[in-house]
Amino acid sequence: MKRDIEEITPRALSLKLSELSEHELIVKKVSGESPVVISYELTEKGRALATALQPIQQWALEYQKINMEESESK
Repeated sequence: MKRDIEEITPRALSLKLSELSEHELIVKKVSGESPVVISYELTEKGRALATALQPIQQWALEYQKINMEESESK
């Protein structure tokens, strides 16, 4: 998520991860090694949501491209 939203603050990222976890869309994984590594993984519910949102993402990307082309032609 941090890679995709470069401008997100650590606090905002932490709040979003907690919210996604509360809704059972992700699960937090903590390694017992040193140094401790924390990672997140989609749950089955999260994967189903990601799949359901793919057509909306495609639509948004297509119309973003169309809007950019229209702006450039003006």
